[in-house]
Amino acid sequence: MGKRYNDRQIYTNTSELYEEALENRNRKSIRHYNTAKLRYPTISEIQKMTKIRHIWKVGDRYYKLAYKYYGATRYWWVIAQFNQRPTEANCQVGDMIMIPMPLEAVLRAFERRD
Repeated sequence: MGKRYNDRQIYTNTSELYEEALENRNRKSIRHYNTAKLRYPTISEIQKMTKIRHIWKVGDRYYKLAYKYYGATRYWWVIAQFNQRPTEANCQVGDMIMIPMPLEAVLRAFERRD
């Protein structure tokens, strides 16, 4: 589950609501990805993870933290999802954010299990 768009259904939208936008862009349709459904790790899985505490400060961004701790900005959503704070707007200076480690174990914990 390393990439957010893996295994996601793509919808083609030709709705009249977008008629003007489609015409202006010389397009016949818009492609949308469906919303991913992530499973939150169980208490047992969380207890097995190492969690690094980070105090939110001015200038912090999820993508910057992902780069610092995971070496890749594309894993910003892991930090957001783990802390159940979908955007940086949900964080205030002084808030404690947990950085779950190791990344591979966290990704496995978020995988859908139907």
